[in-house]
Amino acid sequence: MGAARAPGRRVLVGAIRSRGRDVTLSTLLATGHQAGEALVPVVIGVVIDQAVTGGDTGALVRWLVVLGLVFAGLSYSFRFGARFQERGAERAEHALRLQITERVLDARGGAEQGRLPGALANIATGDARRVGAVNLVLPAGFSAIAGLLVGATMLLRVSVPLGLLVFLGLPPVLWLAHRLGRPLERRSEDEQERAAHASGVAADLVTGLRVLKGIGAERAAVDRYRRTSQDSLAATRRAAGAQAWLGGAMVTLTGVFIAAVALVGGRLAAADEISVGELVAAVGLAQFLLTPLSILSWVNGELAQARASAGRIAELLAAPPAVPSGTAAPPEPVRGRIRLAGVSHAALRNLDLETAPGEMLGVVARDPAAATALLACLGRDLDPAAGEVELDGVSLRDLDPADVRAAVLVAGHDAELFEGTLLDNVTACRPEPAAETVPEAVTAAMRAAAADEVARALPEGTATPVAERGRSLSGGQRQRVALARALAADPPVLVVHDPTTAVDAVTEARIAAGLREARRGRTTIVVATSPALLAVADRVVVVEDGAAVAEGSHFDLVRDHAGYRSAVLS
Repeated sequence: MGAARAPGRRVLVGAIRSRGRDVTLSTLLATGHQAGEALVPVVIGVVIDQAVTGGDTGALVRWLVVLGLVFAGLSYSFRFGARFQERGAERAEHALRLQITERVLDARGGAEQGRLPGALANIATGDARRVGAVNLVLPAGFSAIAGLLVGATMLLRVSVPLGLLVFLGLPPVLWLAHRLGRPLERRSEDEQERAAHASGVAADLVTGLRVLKGIGAERAAVDRYRRTSQDSLAATRRAAGAQAWLGGAMVTLTGVFIAAVALVGGRLAAADEISVGELVAAVGLAQFLLTPLSILSWVNGELAQARASAGRIAELLAAPPAVPSGTAAPPEPVRGRIRLAGVSHAALRNLDLETAPGEMLGVVARDPAAATALLACLGRDLDPAAGEVELDGVSLRDLDPADVRAAVLVAGHDAELFEGTLLDNVTACRPEPAAETVPEAVTAAMRAAAADEVARALPEGTATPVAERGRSLSGGQRQRVALARALAADPPVLVVHDPTTAVDAVTEARIAAGLREARRGRTTIVVATSPALLAVADRVVVVEDGAAVAEGSHFDLVRDHAGYRSAVLS
């Protein structure tokens, strides 16, 4: 546990240092506010002793002016101190969110391992907010301590026993507050973990809702989410219980402490050891002390939650990459020769595969797991356990993952669309931004993918807004737009996986011809079982049990290979 806290502590310290100016200024101003609050009962006591008791009108006016200045100063300090606090918290939260996003989007991957998308979103929102809030909490805590010290000093001037009581009583109170916050820290960490998991399950459930309905699995999915949600609720209740217990314990603790101060002050006044004005000041200071002590109780709870969130963020930021960075330079220019030599990974078993530059290669993998592993190796989402994947004779292991993906674009079957217009989605992978007039290359890509038909069917054509994940489009429309996006990117090597499973046979034949024409002279690997797509390929390789078992043209394989006929024509 101690080793786990160290990286989290670095995240907290980094958030504070990044906004050091805001934290410093807000601490100074908040301290000024607390000092002003502590001075109010003292000035009132002076007014009573020097003006009211003595009947001195001039002194009354003077001290009322002083009291007004004190109120003006503490009001100004609170107003602008709060501004710096909020700015420091918001900007630190934003900076953390950018760090988390950068890590999640790192081309080397690894951050998503063992985490659902909803969990990653929860860390980037809830946990980042809690850690950023430390820049709001710390100035409040320091100012509360300063307020206690000022109050205790004032009490010392009124009465040495009262001042000593506060000075000697504060350290045990603060130590107990820290110890009482430990259970909240542990339960808050568990709460965030379970809430993130519930968010991830919910996101997966919504994403796959159509599939779940199609196979009649809604009840099982709902039951799974209900169990996850109940676990999250139980963890939230435990954290809320710990927070309530901490709050109650701190109220009791501070109440006893303030009562002791008031009791001692009352006894001193009864013994005529302090004046009426000093008694008023002492009682006012005793009441004032309740505020900084309450602030410290709140600060302690917030810091406990921030420490838990910082640990989760640190764990994400320190997640090892799925693939290391390469040191070799990518081939220039990229000719597009892809070679897999003895590749074994997951469902792949000693796979040998090679494409010539500019070739369109079809790959039929009867095992979906083998297709998934092949796509991951070609896009360098992972490095194979054995064997090599080469681009123009250079091993992908030696290249930076970002360079690999600039040369080899893997368009997965489940490619997502984004919120924006239809044109924004098609041009998302192009190096130049979309212009008001659609570039000819984009028009050609849409025509090849039959996405031009999608645009004509929409009310505003290519300017029609697309909902998140493309939910405003049908499955076939989404596939065509995603394929158009991949074609518009025009990479040296394009790998597509089942790009036409949701379109009709006529449209599929048009897409096959358009894909062939659009990729002429560019290396293209089509991982699919579609006869229309495989028929336009220069060569087709059949993968069974993770290895290449046959190759040839589509028509030759249909005639000569029973396994191919079963996979493609059944």
